Amino acid sequence: MKILLAVGAGSFIGGVARYLLALFIQTRSAVAFPFGTLGVNVAGCFLMGLIFALIAKGTLPAEWRPFLATGILGGFTTFSAFSLESAYMLQTEQYGQAILYISASVLLGLLATFAGMWLVRFV
Repeated sequence: MKILLAVGAGSFIGGVARYLLALFIQTRSAVAFPFGTLGVNVAGCFLMGLIFALIAKGTLPAEWRPFLATGILGGFTTFSAFSLESAYMLQTEQYGQAILYISASVLLGLLATFAGMWLVRFV
């Protein structure tokens, strides 16, 4: 139960931080490009790498992972988890799996988005 509360609290913090950072970045852009989302995704990936490197080094206790990685960064952006998993596959020379995972994530994610939009529009 303690872990669930830590993940939930972290998700709240991450979600609010995502909204505020994306809004901050996007309102400063003069063009219609999703710089806010891009900025959040890049920041989340950087923070995910930082957290996992600190845990691996022993500087940060592994018990913080559910709160920081799953909670805060999960609420902030799930793109960071996708990036970490892809990086791990590439580092461990699982190139075929990495290409499949990256391609499937992007393609299936886009198809699922369009399917949801289509369902609402035509059903």
